[in-house]
Amino acid sequence: MQHGNDEVAPPGVNINVPHSARIYDYWLGGKDNFAVDRAVGEAMITAIPGMRYMAGENRKFVHRAARDLVAQEGIRQFLDIGTGIPTRPNLHEIAQAIEPETRVVYVDNDPIVLVHARALMISKPEGRSEYISADIRDPESILGDKTLRDTLDFDKPVGLTLIAILMLLADEDDPWGKVAALRDAMPSGSCLAITHPTADFNPVEVEEAVAAATGAGMTLVARDHAAVARLFGDWELLPPGIVPVSGWRPDEPVASPEAAYYWAGVARKP
Repeated sequence: MQHGNDEVAPPGVNINVPHSARIYDYWLGGKDNFAVDRAVGEAMITAIPGMRYMAGENRKFVHRAARDLVAQEGIRQFLDIGTGIPTRPNLHEIAQAIEPETRVVYVDNDPIVLVHARALMISKPEGRSEYISADIRDPESILGDKTLRDTLDFDKPVGLTLIAILMLLADEDDPWGKVAALRDAMPSGSCLAITHPTADFNPVEVEEAVAAATGAGMTLVARDHAAVARLFGDWELLPPGIVPVSGWRPDEPVASPEAAYYWAGVARKP
C-alpha cells in the first residue's frame, strides 16, 4: 500500500480515517496500512508499550480456540466476524489441518480485507473458505447473506468467533444485543469465542490508548469482566472460563497472563 510518499488504496478505502484492521496489521508487522493507521498505532504503543505483544497473543488465542473447537467440540464450520487483514496461519488453515472438510465464512467491513481475503484465504479442496463484506452493527445482513447460507449448515453447530471486534461498538450501539442476535441464530452445540480489551489490569495505560484512538475519530471501548461475561448470555463457559487471553489453555505456562490486557472466553450453546 506504500509507494514512496504516495499512498495507493483500493476503491472504497479512505486513507484519511484510521481502521482497526489496518492498525492491527501494523502492530503485527504487516504492510497493509496507511500513515493515519500507523500514527494511531504508534500513539497506542506509546500508551501501551506491550501493544504488539498483545496483538500477537490475540492471534495465538484464535489458533488455540480453533484447534480445540475442532478437536474437542467437533465443530466443523466457523463464522469469523471482524476478520482483519489475513495473517498466516488463518483460522481455516488451523481448522483444516485437523479436519480438512471444515468450512469458514469470514466477515469484515474494510475493502482492504476483501482484497487480501480473496487472495490468501484459499481452502483445502475438501472444505470451503468464503468471505463476505458486512458489518457486525447489522447482524441480520450477516445472517441473511446468501454466501453464508450456501456455506454454513445451520442445522449443525457453528463456531462463532468475535476476536477483538466488540470494542469497536460503543455501549449505545448495544454490543450485547448484537451478539445476542447472532447467538440466537446458532444451533445447539455451537460455540462462541470472544476476546475483548479491558482496563481491569492497567487502567492508566488503557485509558491513554483509548484516548489516542478516540482522538483520531475511532470508537474504542475497554470493558470489564462483568460486561464481557454478559456477551456470552446463558451459554455454558468452557474451562477455564473468562480469563486473560494468554491464560486461556496456553500451550506452555504463562508467567504473567495479565500482561496482555484482554479478556477471553469460549462458551457452548446448550
